[in-house]
Amino acid sequence: MGAMGGVVGVIIVFIVIALPLIIIAGTTLLGIKIIKGGSSPKDPRARADETRIIQEIYQGLTRMEERVEALETILIEREKHRKERHSDEQTRKL
Repeated sequence: MGAMGGVVGVIIVFIVIALPLIIIAGTTLLGIKIIKGGSSPKDPRARADETRIIQEIYQGLTRMEERVEALETILIEREKHRKERHSDEQTRKL
């Protein structure tokens, strides 16, 4: 039980702190690159490809964020049900 709680804690910390920071940093870097247009190719086809890739990355990050939120909800619900069962067991012993 103690080890499982530790694993859940690490996962929740990753989900709540690390993953959003990674997503924000990646999005910021992409935004800066788009705004500056520094190393963007001059060829319109290459620009279109780059734009498509950036859009796919953004969409992928959005889907990943939704999945992480769903996993977070599952973990929280599991923990809540586990605590309820534990509380019920303690009540029955009394």
